[in-house]
Amino acid sequence: MLICVGGRGYYQEWGKDAVELTPGTVINIPANTKHWHGAASDSWFSHLAIEVPGEDTSAEWLEAVSEDDYGKLG
Repeated sequence: MLICVGGRGYYQEWGKDAVELTPGTVINIPANTKHWHGAASDSWFSHLAIEVPGEDTSAEWLEAVSEDDYGKLG
């Protein structure tokens, strides 16, 4: 789960459109969902990340978001 607490950012699941994150936005991320999140190019971004224990769950860092894909965001 991500909770945006300041600034402005984005969350994007693989194959879906990016979602803008502003203070108060809450994103529930199902287990094993490939995604990225980070600050907008013109803002800082602060968030809380909460991981709920479960079976067959873990955080796995994957490849970085490409500059081209990141640059397409508003």
